[in-house]
Parts: sequence; structure tokens; C-alpha cells
Amino acid sequence: MRRPNIVLVNCDDLGYGDLGRYGSTINKTPHIDALAAEGRMFTDFYTASPVCSPARGALMTGCYPKRIGFDSFEGRWVLFPGQGVGLNPDEITIADILQQQGYRTMLVGKWHCGDQQEFLPTNHGFDHYYGLPYSNDMGRQVGREHYPPLPLLVDDDVIQQQPDQSTLTERYVEQSIRFLRENQDHPFFLYLAHMHVHLPHYVPDRFAKQSQNGDYGAAVECIDWALGAIRAELDALGLTENTLIIFTSDNGSRGREGGSNLPLRGGKGTTWEGGLRVPFIASWPEHIPAGTRCGQLMTGMDLLPTLAAAVGARVPSDRIIDGENMLHVLMDDDPQLDDQRTFFYYQSSILEAVRKGDWKLHVYKWDTTVAELYNLGDDIGEMNNVWEQNPAVVAELQAELERCRNDIGDALTGNPGRNCRPIGRVASPHTLTDYDPEHPYIIAMYDKEDAG
Repeated sequence: MRRPNIVLVNCDDLGYGDLGRYGSTINKTPHIDALAAEGRMFTDFYTASPVCSPARGALMTGCYPKRIGFDSFEGRWVLFPGQGVGLNPDEITIADILQQQGYRTMLVGKWHCGDQQEFLPTNHGFDHYYGLPYSNDMGRQVGREHYPPLPLLVDDDVIQQQPDQSTLTERYVEQSIRFLRENQDHPFFLYLAHMHVHLPHYVPDRFAKQSQNGDYGAAVECIDWALGAIRAELDALGLTENTLIIFTSDNGSRGREGGSNLPLRGGKGTTWEGGLRVPFIASWPEHIPAGTRCGQLMTGMDLLPTLAAAVGARVPSDRIIDGENMLHVLMDDDPQLDDQRTFFYYQSSILEAVRKGDWKLHVYKWDTTVAELYNLGDDIGEMNNVWEQNPAVVAELQAELERCRNDIGDALTGNPGRNCRPIGRVASPHTLTDYDPEHPYIIAMYDKEDAG
């Protein structure tokens, strides 16, 4: 099997119900829907956290956030500008593995795994970087005047402060296409991490005018256009047949401002299904069966071992990796599904729920102990609590929770876990930018108060 080029598209806060193939009738996503028609879409794919930084650290390393110290950031849910913590340089990322296999690697878009020099993408396996180091609501904005100017980076250097956010997706596509052209004769890994649909929504006029779902729908349709542009370039370069394209999201939608996680319950920041179950589509012509649908429980942590297998690389053996090689699930015509895979739902440092097979047990929600059991096969919306009727299932899942607590910990019970690795730290952190009233910012202050 020839080693594939890899394009990984990761959206920001895109919900389970935001795409046509996943049930949306209001957002127009023809290019994403076409990718699903030409590949395989997954119905039970999970990110490792319902918020940005932990989910992205887990995606890169194949590990639960708590295992790599990414469960809490000096008491905050995600990383903020100038913090002295980030992804430990000793961690091994997808990009590290591919780079060691001779792949040219580039991240375009949002990083959010630390903004200090030691934590930037170029120190985690990426040859080049172009994008925002954290969320687009972490610049100078109405209601957030205390933030430093939003930095746009090229590799390790700030190239612009307070960029016009409505132009960023087009600029991301331009940088992506330049990378594809420059590396068409080499195996490559392009990680495109969109700004959309995180608040605030700044979208090009074209998409704002055609959207039937306000600025949110315009942001979704801008993401769709970007995929179409990149696929057209792959076609023009003759690279489509040997390129594995993966499309997903870092966590669920907020469920407001036009976003949808239907038919799931809850949204971003929660351990209901809507917080962590997200779209996942994979296409690789002649390798992944076209127009297929799969209900295997998979997670973002599976990507590291799966992509390693796709390129003939080994997974690091000197550390625990939580993800599993799921290449056969991507590629087989009729894959053998594992209906006993277990997945743990953390909110920050607290272990709140576990899924095994179709059963999901909740034990904690929003500072309250709960006793709730759902069969997701029959009740995807988590509406019918069957705890009392299934004591044996409850006992089995409680044992799984205790196993997880002993392994990587749980702040609720005070168990630190035996197998956690430290977050990266620097002694004298600083912000990448400082506000200068004399600087010629193109957008001195973003005018929308939306954040999240």
C-alpha cells in the first residue's frame, strides 16, 4: 500500500447536526456532503473533551487530556494568552511521527496548545505554521479590552496583529494551497484547523448574503467552500487518488447562535453527547469504501495510531497511548466492529461519565452527583434514565470508572491517577503581543461582544 498524503480538517465548535449529511436542512454543505458520499461517515465519533485545548492536545498525542496534564490550565478550562503552560515538548504528536517518516508537515489555523515558544507547532513536528495560536475571541474585542492584540503567526513570528477575521479562512486556504503545490512531489501532512464556527462570527460578505442561518450558517458554508477549494487543488495536482482526507470538529456546538447538535442532548462544555460526539468523515479513493456509514465508537485519540499505521510508522512504545489503530474500520468493506469499546467523559479534571457499547453511565453533572444510565442505541438523546432497571450494567460501568480513576485520576474523588504525565511549563511566560495605541492595526477593536 502506497503511503498516502494526509489532509486533516478540524473545525472549531462545529456541531453534530450542522452538516447536510448529519441532518441539517438549513446549512448548505455540498462539498462536505460529497466527501461523505465518496468516503465513510461515522455516527459515533468522539473528541476527548467538550472544550478546545484539551481536545486538541488529545488529538495530537493520542491520549486523554488528563494523561498529558491537559485537563486543567492553572484552574482554567482552556489556555489563554501568555500562560506559562502548554503541550509538553516531550510529548510525541501525529506531526512528529509523520515528520520522522519523511512527511512535509504544516499546520494552518488554530493551535491552542500553548503560545510560548516551547509549545508552538514548530516545536511539535510541524515544519511550518500559519494561523492563530488560540481562539479568535482572545484578541482586543468589545467587552474584552484587557486582552492583548490577536496575533497571526508565520512559523514562530507574529506577522500581523488584530487581523480582519472575515478574511482569515480565505487566507488559510491560500496558505494550504501553496503548501500543496510546494510539496506535491513529497508525502505531506496538512492540518487545517479552522477558526469557524467559534465566536465571534466574522464571515465574508458572500456567505453572509447567501446564508439561511445567519452568521453561523455563513461560517459553516465558508468551511464547506474551503474544503471544496482544497479538493479542487488536489484534483488539479493529480493527488486526489493518494490523499486521505479527514474532516471533523474539536467539540460540539454551543447549541445557540444557529448551531445544532441534534439529535443529541447538550452541547459544548458538557459531557452530554452533544458536547463530545462530533462529525467525522474520511475519504481515500480505492481504499475507503465510498458512500458508507459506520457506527463504530471511535475517538480523536485514535488518529495518532491509525495514521501511524497508514504510513507504516510505529506508535511510541515508551509511554501509554490511549488511542487504538482503527485503520481497518476506515478501510474494510465490512469492518468487524468492537461493541465493547469504552470511552470516558471528562469535564476538566472531573470524570463525569463512561460509555461501553451502547450503555452510558453519568455519575456527576455541574457540581452534583447523579445516577443516570442511558442506552444510546435506543435513546440517542439521553432522555430515558434506566439506572434502576439495569443494576448489573450500572455495576459494570462503575467498575470501569474506578479503573479509569486509578489510571489517570479524577478530581471529584481526589484520586490523582498512577499514569499521568506533566504539562509543559516555562519559568517566565509572556504574551505574544502588547497593545500599542500608535500601531496601525487594520481592526483596532473587534466590534462584536460574542465570545465563547
